Amino acid sequence: MKYAIVAAAIGLAPTALAAWAFMIEPSMLRVREVTLTPPRWPLECDGLRVAVLADLHVGSPWNGPENLARVVARTREARPDVVLLAGDYVIDDVVGGTFVPPLVIAAGLRDLDAPLGTFAVLGNHDHWLDAGLVTRAFESVGIRVLEDASVSLRKEACTLSLVGLSDAWEGRADVRGALAGVPDGAGPILAFTHNPDLFPKVPERVSLTIAGHTHGGQVWLPLLGRPVIPSSFGQRYAIGAVVERGRHLFVSSGIGTSTLPVRFATPPEISLLILKSREGA
Repeated sequence: MKYAIVAAAIGLAPTALAAWAFMIEPSMLRVREVTLTPPRWPLECDGLRVAVLADLHVGSPWNGPENLARVVARTREARPDVVLLAGDYVIDDVVGGTFVPPLVIAAGLRDLDAPLGTFAVLGNHDHWLDAGLVTRAFESVGIRVLEDASVSLRKEACTLSLVGLSDAWEGRADVRGALAGVPDGAGPILAFTHNPDLFPKVPERVSLTIAGHTHGGQVWLPLLGRPVIPSSFGQRYAIGAVVERGRHLFVSSGIGTSTLPVRFATPPEISLLILKSREGA
């Protein structure tokens, strides 16, 4: 009897793992708070709260407009100072997905609320659909799309420059042009883009670069790590905080799924970055 129970448990294990990876974990949502200390981050901006929503892929399984409403509500509850949307809002190839038009997605994001505003860049999937269509949809609800452009933000004594860099695969990815509008001495620079493969081109004057695109591989396996990362750099920019030659990057694992609707040990997340000054340490 004991051996029969053990055998049954072993036999059910693959089914249970599949249910977790294809149904339970993709439908989860967490707010992951990460404290970072970027270089040249002034005391005046100490504690700035940045919400990052990457790879929404609205319409992927377990991730329709109803889940987008949950994402927006959880983001508002986190009380960010600024919200950054890091690209790939639509789907075009995920198994079991249902296409959701950009106007519907934009309407769902309309209620995002942050003192410094909500800003977006486009991802490769948005370009594959129609970059102009996605841009117009977002800007119709007051979300500014920063494609190789910058804007100055101010909260009390904190003044910073936010730079949006276009996608490394499908955009112009004009890092130099995007930064040309930011004069020296204008305060710290926070940059965001869709694909982290652009990071090696970002100069040291940028305090922190934020990206998505990788989904954290969607799957992490013991001993094997993250088998599939859509990056020319392999595991180098797969997920989380990266520091190279004094330059700082953060890659969010995102919310939706692409190609296969699977997540394992890489749950959907709203990344909430708390940016601390070394001056206050």
